[in-house]
Amino acid sequence: MEHTIDRRTLLAGLAAGLLLPIPAPARAAGVLDIVATTPMIADAVRVVGGDRVEVTALMGEGVDPHTYRQTRSDIAAMVGADAVFWHGLYLEAQLEEFLATLASRKPVIAVAATHVPAERLIAHPDYDGRYDPHVWMVPRLWSLVVGGIAEELAVLDPDGADGYRARAAAYLAEIERLAVYAEGVLGSVPEENRVLVTAHDAFGYFGRAYGFEVMGIQGLSTESEAGLARIEELVDVLVERRIGAIFVESSVSDRNVLALVEGAASRGHPVAIGGQLYSDSMGAPGTFEGTYIGMIDHNATTIARALGGSAPPGGSTGRLASAN
Repeated sequence: MEHTIDRRTLLAGLAAGLLLPIPAPARAAGVLDIVATTPMIADAVRVVGGDRVEVTALMGEGVDPHTYRQTRSDIAAMVGADAVFWHGLYLEAQLEEFLATLASRKPVIAVAATHVPAERLIAHPDYDGRYDPHVWMVPRLWSLVVGGIAEELAVLDPDGADGYRARAAAYLAEIERLAVYAEGVLGSVPEENRVLVTAHDAFGYFGRAYGFEVMGIQGLSTESEAGLARIEELVDVLVERRIGAIFVESSVSDRNVLALVEGAASRGHPVAIGGQLYSDSMGAPGTFEGTYIGMIDHNATTIARALGGSAPPGGSTGRLASAN
């Protein structure tokens, strides 16, 4: 397993110009080399960029961006890239200092922090001036980021601007169809069942958009630990409100969720695991769930079906793995 590099060492080396890029594989002339931090950003850049970009995603399937630390190969990739696209809003908390230093040498663009207006964001409950970073949970919010990515690529590569904007328009139409599907299936969940209990508080925008009460065991960042009091509080909620299903997340340990199930069972109330949701990461590369469209299709379909709504097992297009 690759080791992370000491932060002070890498920042000192970068500031002194000692961290030189490792030669990248040969690529076609005029192709932009973009490093994206999260798989959701990487997916958008690939779709909008087409054959004018080559994209490296730092974080893969099941990786938690809140706690992710850069490795030596990550540093080499970012130093050698034409630009780095990251989310911002304190999602990649451990990378921020490095990215701020790198920004003095090349374009380093916080695509969500830059392109989602503050009035559309949810304020962080614990820190003044910070916001919930999980904007990708709502397709129409993520559309703002996708449109922003097209404009950022057009600045980096003016000759490709028309193509970036055309591909973005087609992709945004696909995201809008997904938004309509999500509204329909989630709207079919009975109002009394619209309570979403998950491993951490990643679904605030989802709850606001679709009328769900959202309860995370951990806070907005998975760095915050869930204490026994929080577990007991949520067990009380499950029992008193007769909530029948809760959800695990692909990028967060299921330990606390299972503790809720066991706690409710000990008090005579059975609670099912309604499914695994994609919160801070997408599914496996090469699968439908390994795309942004597939990720959100899976989440909306899984939540609707588990909480008493109506949704086809294969999702909006029949491509979800549950249909196979």
